[in-house]
Amino acid sequence: MATTAERMRAWQGPAILSFGFRPFFLLGAAWAALAMIVWVMMLSGHSPLLTAFDPVAWHAHELLFGYLGAVLAGFLLTAVPNWTGGLPVTGWPLAGLVALWLTGRIAVAVSAALPPYAAMALDLALPVALAGFLLREIISGRNWRNLPVLSLLAIWMLADAGFHIQALDNGLPAHGAELRLGLLAAIMLISLIGGRIVPSFTRNWFVQQKATRLPAVPGRTDKIILLTTALALAAWVAAPEHAGTAALCGIAGLGQAWRLAGWQGRQTAAEPLVWVLHVAYAFVPLGFFAIAGAAVLPFSGAAAQHVWMAGGIGLMTLAVMTRASLGHAGRPIKATPAITALYVALIVSVAARFISGLWPGEDWLLHLAAGAWILAFGGFAVVFFPVLARPKLARKAPGGGKVAAR
Repeated sequence: MATTAERMRAWQGPAILSFGFRPFFLLGAAWAALAMIVWVMMLSGHSPLLTAFDPVAWHAHELLFGYLGAVLAGFLLTAVPNWTGGLPVTGWPLAGLVALWLTGRIAVAVSAALPPYAAMALDLALPVALAGFLLREIISGRNWRNLPVLSLLAIWMLADAGFHIQALDNGLPAHGAELRLGLLAAIMLISLIGGRIVPSFTRNWFVQQKATRLPAVPGRTDKIILLTTALALAAWVAAPEHAGTAALCGIAGLGQAWRLAGWQGRQTAAEPLVWVLHVAYAFVPLGFFAIAGAAVLPFSGAAAQHVWMAGGIGLMTLAVMTRASLGHAGRPIKATPAITALYVALIVSVAARFISGLWPGEDWLLHLAAGAWILAFGGFAVVFFPVLARPKLARKAPGGGKVAAR
């Protein structure tokens, strides 16, 4: 049976179709920037779309389900073969998955011109295919520890379907339980997978730096924190304004902050590719504190929610995309000034969006948030285009020659 490297080398077509992270990370980042530009146009009263969603619903959907769907596809298609020992999806089958994602984006954009439920079916085609891929790999590789990832993917898909259904019923899905359910799945995925990669990558870097204090090893306390996180999120989905929900979110935030502190992020200031993982994960407890604080302080729940949407999801996906792209493309795993600038721009975006909730009426903060977001993800598409669209850099073979890999 062919190995992963052999499968990649056998593909003679465009390099961008040689591994899942390549097309999905590039298109996902470009879409994150373009969708924000369209959102700004909608706010100004000039919508270029024929969507059945109201402007706020379209904006929320295309970031939580559209953009995140591309990143999840790129991540899972790259990571799952490493987890299970299976073969990656490459070439024309990968192009087919990309086409499904693009079809979903077009379908949502013109959903007002489509029959009922057509946009939903087209939008869910890629997540269904991803779930099937993940289930097959888990069963064939007996990789049962990743069943929670499949379960969260299924919850995220259910939330997407519910979002469409509520929009068809002339509801306000951006303010409903469906959006919160999608966020539940996303934050739990960050907590679960981030709980693996953040301490792992940090430990690897510490070993290179000969550091003496290493990140804490996940144990029983981690499981308790994850369970508390799930309970707090479930309460928030069901009863976002209940006092008990605010209390649970505060407890979950404390647990997540304690977990993050054990990963020794304060020692990573010298390497942006590492510290950004810690800053991104910090938006998980900060989001819980913001949700709890919104119950008693004078700022909107939407501003608190954006701590997770723009901060937790946005920065964590940007951090993972930059690191994975460099590593799998054979580039040095070290942040350039341009990459660091992308991180800073997104942090500015999150801060500006949250402060706008504390300082209503200051539209310049919303413009700053949108502009910095576009700079971060549009910048990723520009900076990483040559990394993602060109073959993997040649490496030295045992005999002294060079071997090119895609």
